[in-house]
Amino acid sequence: MKKILLFTILMVSWVSTAQITLKGVVKDSIGEPLEMANVIALDTVAKTISSFGFTDANGNFKLDLKRNTTYNIKISYVGFKEISEFIKTKETNITKNYTMFEDNMLDGINIVAKMPVTIKGDTIVYNADSFKNGSERKLKDVLDKLPGVEINDDGQIEVEGKAVEKIMVDGKEFFSGDTKLATENIPSNAVDKIQVLRNYGDVSQLSGVQNNQDRVAINIKLKEGKKNFWFGDVLAGAGDSPDTGLYLFQPKLFYYTPKYTINIIGDVNNMGEVVISRRDARSFGGSFQSQSPSNGTNINIADAGIGFLNASTRNANRIETKLGAFNFTYSPNPKLDLSGFLIWSGNSNGQRNINTIDYVDPDTPDDIVDNSTDQTSNTGLFRFSTIYKKNINNQLNYNVSGRFSNEFRTDNVNSFVLSDITETEKATPYTINQDFSYFYTASEKSIFALEVQHLLQDEDPFYLASLENDPFNNNPTNDPALEDSEDGFDDTAVTLGLDTSNMYYNLEQDRRVKSNQLDAKFDYYYILNDKSNLNFVAGTILSSQNYDSRFFQILDNGTEFEPNPSISGINSSETTNDTEYNFTDLYAGLRYRLKTGIFTITPGFTMHSYNSNNTQYGTETFKDTFFKILPEFETIAQFKKSESLTFTYKQEVNFTDVNQIARGIVANSYSSFYAGNAELINASFHNVSLFYRSFNLFNNSSVFARANYRKTIDQVNSNTIFEDNSVVSSSTSINSPFDNENFTAFARLSKTIRKITARVGGNFSYNKSYQFINSLENTNKNISRGLNTQIGTNFRKAPNVNLSYNVTFNDQANSARTEDINTVTHAPAINFDAYIWNSLTLTSDFTFNEVRQEGSKQSSFNIWNAKVAYRKDKDAKMEYELVGSNLLGTGSETSVGQSIISFNVNERFIMPRFISLRLRYQL
Repeated sequence: MKKILLFTILMVSWVSTAQITLKGVVKDSIGEPLEMANVIALDTVAKTISSFGFTDANGNFKLDLKRNTTYNIKISYVGFKEISEFIKTKETNITKNYTMFEDNMLDGINIVAKMPVTIKGDTIVYNADSFKNGSERKLKDVLDKLPGVEINDDGQIEVEGKAVEKIMVDGKEFFSGDTKLATENIPSNAVDKIQVLRNYGDVSQLSGVQNNQDRVAINIKLKEGKKNFWFGDVLAGAGDSPDTGLYLFQPKLFYYTPKYTINIIGDVNNMGEVVISRRDARSFGGSFQSQSPSNGTNINIADAGIGFLNASTRNANRIETKLGAFNFTYSPNPKLDLSGFLIWSGNSNGQRNINTIDYVDPDTPDDIVDNSTDQTSNTGLFRFSTIYKKNINNQLNYNVSGRFSNEFRTDNVNSFVLSDITETEKATPYTINQDFSYFYTASEKSIFALEVQHLLQDEDPFYLASLENDPFNNNPTNDPALEDSEDGFDDTAVTLGLDTSNMYYNLEQDRRVKSNQLDAKFDYYYILNDKSNLNFVAGTILSSQNYDSRFFQILDNGTEFEPNPSISGINSSETTNDTEYNFTDLYAGLRYRLKTGIFTITPGFTMHSYNSNNTQYGTETFKDTFFKILPEFETIAQFKKSESLTFTYKQEVNFTDVNQIARGIVANSYSSFYAGNAELINASFHNVSLFYRSFNLFNNSSVFARANYRKTIDQVNSNTIFEDNSVVSSSTSINSPFDNENFTAFARLSKTIRKITARVGGNFSYNKSYQFINSLENTNKNISRGLNTQIGTNFRKAPNVNLSYNVTFNDQANSARTEDINTVTHAPAINFDAYIWNSLTLTSDFTFNEVRQEGSKQSSFNIWNAKVAYRKDKDAKMEYELVGSNLLGTGSETSVGQSIISFNVNERFIMPRFISLRLRYQL
């Protein structure tokens, strides 16, 4: 680590002293500075761009050049004659000013196309080849080197601190719904330009009347040789590990023409290289994204499925994946665009965790749980989309998408308190989404928009738990002074109404949750003038859910036994559910949008008439009807084209769904039982946020900062009840009489000095929440601070090193504990990337993680991955790769955490050392 850090410092020093600076001012013929003019320096010998830059708001520019070299300086600005001048650098810095003259012939277009970065309005265009050094294989490798673009820990793309919501290729959407499928599969050598579309809007008619400053999309322009031909690659590999043989086969084929496109992605491997995880699949393409939160209402259709764990190489000891994906677009005429995809994803994995649990309640025995899990998820996804533009004033969109799954999971659990337990879960849920929208511009002053979405969802999770029992040693009692049974479950068994005379507690549960939701809104935009407009909105949410469940015991003789308990603190003793929940929101609102000077001000409000009711066991149990006005306010201060500050205030109402209302008993796990509360009311949110961004290409720096405060009134919290001397708990939901508060802030600064890029960021969060244990209030406060730093090189013809260091401080205070818990996590990392001899690629990444608590080390682990790849030259079709992952053979990782109920130390076992040899064939 010290040697690499010293190397980086020396490299920075060498780069800084081996160059001189050319700076100056660019103005027009009347002396006004020109902002965002392109300035480049062409090396007259190498015939390449040696340096480039942009003028700032005052017309200033700055280029870093080599000493004693002749350059062709070119300055271009749309609408002005290009400036071209030869200069020869010496040993000192140079200052030169330039004047540009208007020219309608637009001479500067050709040279702008060669610039590494150009800005055209809200679009940033990156020339991909200007940022490649030869080690890149996929789109993500290029994106990670672009200024202002980052790929976060979840694999999502961020531009100027905002998540990219869509990736297109030559204007055609690429597998709508998840950007990772594009970044992980599109070959880097097919990419010509990367267009970042800021203030992105799906409908051009609404671009002038809506604030889209938080929306970003990316369009990939392909190289000319990749059009009208199949391109892509096929990767095959095999290897060895301590436990099993390894295999991998990944064909990725693409075909693009102006009229239609075809994308085919396949994957079969057991090396943990997951293209689409189960979590991705559940939100991919067909997710129902209600438009009504923008109008103040949130109703969450919760996932009633099985407790499937998302697997990765950092938390699983076995991963096997299979994938087949087909995507197409077709434009039969200029007015009509058709697109869609079919995806099948299979994921099977194994996980093992050893969890040491220290419960807050002194009467609850501490536990050590060794849990081995086997999971399989098979998911089919489809989507079909239509966009019809009759003319510039009429646009109609229709989309239908769906997800069908078959999932099952088995857990073999050894509990220090409860002995051996086997849990089995399975489900075959499906979801179908439809959305229709129509946009009509009636005149220069009137625009109409109708948007309708429909969700149909059916979930059928099944649960079975089998616990060992010694019926000859049962001594269930609610008197803590008396000795309890050895297995620790019998007090709970009596409370649940189970038959305790059996050798096993075999508990089964069937559930069925059907959801049907319609979300429709109508917008009318009236344009007052070129600075302001009014937006009238009206809409409705109609939601209906049915929840049926049955909780029963299978006796040793195979017969069913339905318990009839009376659980203290839970409102009902039913072991079945028969619940219907209906929700209606009718709303109307008004927004006024005004541009004045640097400000865009948008005040508004919506008026809502709410009605919710639930019927349980054939009887209307609870009904709530009320009227509410929700205010909102947004102000955007646009200081410069690349610098803005946004302030937002919004009041929202949040409704729960049927899963928390159904009052019959549900088994969340062998140790956790739940019964809903039929009389839950809505929660209210007050949201205040502030977002600052500055993306300065003049001095190659960027600053992003965001602060957000949320206050929640009538938050739905849980009341958890532990049986005496048992780790088994039952809980229900209640509206907290206390207000929850949450404050988060983050800032990130990036600066590039010649070939060195440094980033520093920080985050802070404060959370105050309330939960209840045995009906007693517990206050939980969490304060987290983090600092992350990174410095790296970006050479075209030299190895690149990237060093990062993250540290996180976490302070947790719980009113049930006498002492606070303070945790510090240190996480340094080193990445190495080199392309040498025009044939050999070397990449390596090393991460270290250490967790300390109260100054004492709790855990530490390190992961080292490396790859060596050889191809005869850059244009060679064949490439050979030797890949090693977890080369140090780290067997497990340990994490610590605290909840309102317990303090946990969790050891999770991860995938072992993998060594594989791979062959990549480039089409």
